[in-house]
Amino acid sequence: MFKAKIITLREIAYLCIINIKQRAIKGAISRYFHTKAEREIMLQDTTSRLLYILFFVTLLFGILLYNIIRFKGADELCALLLLVIYIYHVFNTKDWDFSKGFLTTLALFLFYLIYSITIQSNSTKGILFDLIIQLKPYLAFFTMYQMAPIFSQRQKTILKQTCILAWWILLPIGLLGFPDEGFFRKVMEHPTNFATCIMSLSMVYLLFSNYTQKEKIAFILMLAIGLASGRSKFYGFFVLATALIFYLNKPERLKLNFKTASVLCVVLVGMFVVAYDKLQLYFITAATGEEEDLKARAVLYMTSFDIFKDYMPFGSGLASFGTHASAVFYSKTYEEYGIDTVWGLSKQMSSFIADTYYPSLAQFGVFGACCFIFFWIYIIVKSYKYFKKGQDIQYFLLTILITCYLAIENVAEASFTSNKGFFMMMLLGLILGVQNNKSKEIENKNNIKIHE
Repeated sequence: MFKAKIITLREIAYLCIINIKQRAIKGAISRYFHTKAEREIMLQDTTSRLLYILFFVTLLFGILLYNIIRFKGADELCALLLLVIYIYHVFNTKDWDFSKGFLTTLALFLFYLIYSITIQSNSTKGILFDLIIQLKPYLAFFTMYQMAPIFSQRQKTILKQTCILAWWILLPIGLLGFPDEGFFRKVMEHPTNFATCIMSLSMVYLLFSNYTQKEKIAFILMLAIGLASGRSKFYGFFVLATALIFYLNKPERLKLNFKTASVLCVVLVGMFVVAYDKLQLYFITAATGEEEDLKARAVLYMTSFDIFKDYMPFGSGLASFGTHASAVFYSKTYEEYGIDTVWGLSKQMSSFIADTYYPSLAQFGVFGACCFIFFWIYIIVKSYKYFKKGQDIQYFLLTILITCYLAIENVAEASFTSNKGFFMMMLLGLILGVQNNKSKEIENKNNIKIHE
């Protein structure tokens, strides 16, 4: 009645082959995704270890020992190593994922390179030399931000303990240098270098702390010894840091209301009061020409406005004004504006040409200055968005503090393009990288909750 379906050996073999193929495909897909995930973890781990070593080395040789061992190429060497690590990281990602912000910055500098060569702002060698110097802080920030290294708890502890140990070593230097500025000059070339070391150590300590009340007090105490440098810029920053750390200690206080606005006004007044003598010296006494070295700085500021006006909208070009490159490859711009005879700005005596940062923005014109301002707005807005998502005020305040520190420092020193600026921009990129990692963790947790 029923006809049994007879399966031949050939059909059985065919079914077996199909089954084996299906299992092989499933296994291959599983192994592919498993291997891909492992590759990403291994890449992150390798990059983080390399960046930890480089960060430690930059802090040690690019900041703490920079003016003691007199190895002035330390920051350039660290920048080169950072670039190598970044290229390795990018080429090992699936889509060669370059930072859009960094690519935009590179495109802008490429434009200014072509523009500078076209208008012959300096020799080609001088233009390329200045390009490298100007690009260095942006390289530090964008690469660290994109790679977002994850340091282990042990690595964080080592960095914290190193900062504390280095601070104790610097403490007697500060105490001996406070009554005798000449002592700072013998040991660290200039009191500003001592202040930079203290600032860097304090910031790194606070970044890797648990941000407890005890650690915040320790941060302020570490920062306080920097007052021994006698720098009015540091006085102003110390007032700002103390106010922000202890007033904005809760996320809900980070709102623009009458109370916050009042505190901000008091802080600004306090900063002005402690820095008034030096501000008067830099911008009023200097303008009269009573102090030759200060006159050079005032002349740079005043001449920069003329350059902004005369070279609309892209400026006088790379290596043309207010930079180290424009001194090494002496720029014709100084003669053009009749300031090549000013003491400290002449071809024979050019030591004060790169004595401040903001006048050098005239090289990039109104357009470049606007791009520079936008860059800092981009950093603060990005950090604030991360803060809003995670409500972790520690990293946002560190972003504000570093931004304000560089803004103050650049008034009377070209910190942004120096070894100090390179390390600070590395630190800033690291902070935003930490915020980015924490933001991703929050998103992953939220996605898991939704699927549950």
